[in-house]
Amino acid sequence: MPKVLKCDPTSISFDNDGRPRITSQYTRAALRLASRRLHDLQPVAFPTETVYGLAAIALNPEAASRIFSTKGRPADNPLIVHVSSQSMLHSLLPPHFTIPPSYQTLIDAFWPGPLTLLFPTDISKIPSIITASHSTVAVRMPSHPVARALIAVSNAPLAAPSANSSGKPSPTRAEHVFRDLNGKVGLILDGGPCDIGLESTVLDGLHHDGNIRILRPGGITVEQIEEALRLAHSGHSIPRVLVHRRDFVDDAIEQAPTTPGMKYRHYSPAIPVTLLRATSHPPAGANSISPSTLLASLKSSTVANPPPKVGLLAPSESALAKKLLQDPVIQWHRYTLGSLSEMSIIAQRLFDGLLSLEQEGVDLILIEEVPEENEGLAIMNRVKKAASETCWIVPNSL
Repeated sequence: MPKVLKCDPTSISFDNDGRPRITSQYTRAALRLASRRLHDLQPVAFPTETVYGLAAIALNPEAASRIFSTKGRPADNPLIVHVSSQSMLHSLLPPHFTIPPSYQTLIDAFWPGPLTLLFPTDISKIPSIITASHSTVAVRMPSHPVARALIAVSNAPLAAPSANSSGKPSPTRAEHVFRDLNGKVGLILDGGPCDIGLESTVLDGLHHDGNIRILRPGGITVEQIEEALRLAHSGHSIPRVLVHRRDFVDDAIEQAPTTPGMKYRHYSPAIPVTLLRATSHPPAGANSISPSTLLASLKSSTVANPPPKVGLLAPSESALAKKLLQDPVIQWHRYTLGSLSEMSIIAQRLFDGLLSLEQEGVDLILIEEVPEENEGLAIMNRVKKAASETCWIVPNSL
C-alpha cells in the first residue's frame, strides 16, 4: 500500500533563482523523502497545477523506464520533462541553441505554468526513452509549489506523465492516484486537488516559418497565447497560432508523436462513454436523434440490465440534461460540470467527474459537448478521446 504524505502548498515560496523556502516541517520532510526515493530510481506521485504526475529522474534511463512499466505506457509515447527554473532548462539544451523570441515571450508570460514547449534534444543529456528517439524534447515548469519544490529539492529535472494507468482519466486528486496505482507506486505526495484539471498545452515553435503549432490544447488557451504574442510583437510580424486538427493536419506526427496525448486513446474510464452533441452540426451521413429516442435506446440497451445506471456529465444550465433527468426509470447519477460562463471550472471538474461516476458503478457515462473556444478547446480534445461513441441530438428538440 502506498504511503500518502500531506504537503502544504502555502508553506512553499521561491526566490528569484527558483530556490524553495519551505516553512512547514512535515512538508519539508515529505519532499526530502520523495527526493531520496527518486534518486533510488523509485517513481513518486506528486501534484501539479494540471493533474497529478508520476515522477522519475529525467536524465536516468532506468528511472524513466519505471514510469512506463508502472503505467503500462507504450514506449513510443514520449514524456514531458519538468524543470524548476530557467537555469535548469538551459542546462538541458544543446550548447549552441538560442531560444526563439516567441518562446521567450511565452516563457515570460506563462512560466511557471501549464505550458509545454518543444526544444531540440541534446542526446548527450536526454535519454532516448524520454523522447521516444525524436529530435525534440518537451519541457515545462510547473507552477504548483509542491511540484516545483520537489524538482528543486531533488536538484534534477523530472519526467512526469499523469499518475494513472495508461489510457485512463488523469487524476486530479491524491485519492484518484491511490485507487488506480495502489500497489504500483510507493509514495504519493498529497497537495490537494489540482487547480486546472487538464494537462498542459503543448506547442512547437521550432519551424522555419516562425508560426506556433499547438499539438495538444490544455491549461493555457489559444486565445491567451495569441494575446501574449500580439502584445510582445506589437508593430512586428506576429506569429500565427495553428491548432492541430483544426488549422493543420500532420498524420506523420500522429503516428510517431513528439508529445503525449496525440496517438493513443486517452482519458477513458473502465465503462463506456458517449459524447452527446446537441449544439454543433452533424457531419454528412450522421443521423440526429431526439432526446426521447436516446432515452428509449438507453432503457433497451444491453449495456445494463434494467433499470440502467447512467452517469450524466453536463453544464449546469443544460436543457438536454433537464429533459433527460425527467425520465423516472433510469437511475441517474448526475455530476454537474459547472456553468458555461466559467469554462475553467468545467475543465477543472472534467476528470474528477469521469472518475467519480466510475467509482459510483454506473453502466454508462453520457457527457454533453461544450463550445470549442477558450478552455473548451482542451475540454473537447479530452472528451473526444475518452468517448467510444458520439450521439447527435436534434437541436430543435430541446
